Amino acid sequence: MLGASNFQIGLLAALPTFTNIFQLIAIWLVQRYNNRKAVAVLTNILARFPLLVIGSLPFLFSTGTSIQVLIFLLFFHYFFGSIAGASWNSWMKDLVPEEKLGSYFSDRTRLTQTLNVIFSLLLALALDHIKKYYAQQELATYSVMFISGGLLGILGTYVLSKTPEPSSYLSKENLVKLFAKPLKDKNFRKLLFFNSSWTFALNLATPFFIVYMMNSIHLPLSYIIGFGVLSQLAGIVAVKMWGNYSDKFSNKTIIRIAAPLYIISIIAWSFVGLSGHFVVGLCFMGLINILTGIASSGVNLAITNIGIKLSPKDEAIVYLSARNMIVAFISALGPLAGGLLADYFAKKDFAWSVHLGKYNFHLLHLHDFGFLFLIGGLLAIAALRTIRSVKEEGEVDKDLAVGELRVVFKKRVKNSFTKQMLRSFLYSPITYPKSLKKRIKRRVITMKHKRSLNNIA
Repeated sequence: MLGASNFQIGLLAALPTFTNIFQLIAIWLVQRYNNRKAVAVLTNILARFPLLVIGSLPFLFSTGTSIQVLIFLLFFHYFFGSIAGASWNSWMKDLVPEEKLGSYFSDRTRLTQTLNVIFSLLLALALDHIKKYYAQQELATYSVMFISGGLLGILGTYVLSKTPEPSSYLSKENLVKLFAKPLKDKNFRKLLFFNSSWTFALNLATPFFIVYMMNSIHLPLSYIIGFGVLSQLAGIVAVKMWGNYSDKFSNKTIIRIAAPLYIISIIAWSFVGLSGHFVVGLCFMGLINILTGIASSGVNLAITNIGIKLSPKDEAIVYLSARNMIVAFISALGPLAGGLLADYFAKKDFAWSVHLGKYNFHLLHLHDFGFLFLIGGLLAIAALRTIRSVKEEGEVDKDLAVGELRVVFKKRVKNSFTKQMLRSFLYSPITYPKSLKKRIKRRVITMKHKRSLNNIA
């Protein structure tokens, strides 16, 4: 609505990661006051005020909000949020037992994503209704959403303030020397390289999926949010499994299993318009979003947990902040480069077809954002190869983990489609009308009675 260019959309997408470079401030604050809880709570509150200001602007100024003002205010929202995040990560490192990291954070993710699904559906329906019947109120609706988000965030911070904090101590060393420690750790340095290159590759393409659906395919907002909900539902179902198996097999193993699925889902966007049929395209996008939800829930959980796991207890905030800052600086370049590439390829076109007699098979047709998605997928493949050199305690060979996952999956499917489903099919009152259920029951009793008589005979 504010007329943002592709570069500005990329800049907005880069802000959450770019502002992580300021997490050095969190280390200084924890060093000075030795209270991670106070730092996290205070900066979380400060992070919510820009949302309240953004929501209030259309009511205060008749000329409306410019995209530059929005970017300026959101910068401070993410700036304070990054400081809060550094303190929170270190706090959780001491609060959650290491052997339960996977299951705990998978449960947390599942609950938050469930809330995301509920609110996304409600807001999608409300926004489409308002755009259709009350178009003049659309901007005011977005304002109410920003204000509500800010108020709910403050409420969440109040709840966070009631959480206990284990005692800790951070060395009073020079900040530069402290920051250098993670970089001297060979294994942690390898994790930094993987994390940075992986996030850069993803951020090159993923921020533009929504732009592609809106501008190139011209999907209604309800469809787009519906796909997002579908992806989150898939993630909710899968994240519990990823959490349990990350505790059992290691986070690195989960990354090596889930990341290839994520890469396939990114590259698949380049083939969305190949069929030329709207319904087929919708089904294909639905499948991509399901795969994305399953894969991303595993990758995100494992990357977060392996960073926490490889950080020493007394210097967790230093290691995690260093990781976030370095990854942020490199990965923030992703959406910016993606925006420039999207503008460059806007009028480019590449088609690859095979002719067999009278038949013409379209194998590939790249245009607009299709180039961007393919490049992002190829860079992600290169990034994934670097995870092999990272060492994690308790690591299990990928093939063994995949083998067990396959056996467990087959066993669950077999059990679900045999005993339980058959029992439900025969005896569920929902499946059959009552009269039919009674006839089946009488038939079973009669068969048992005849069998008893035969045994007596």
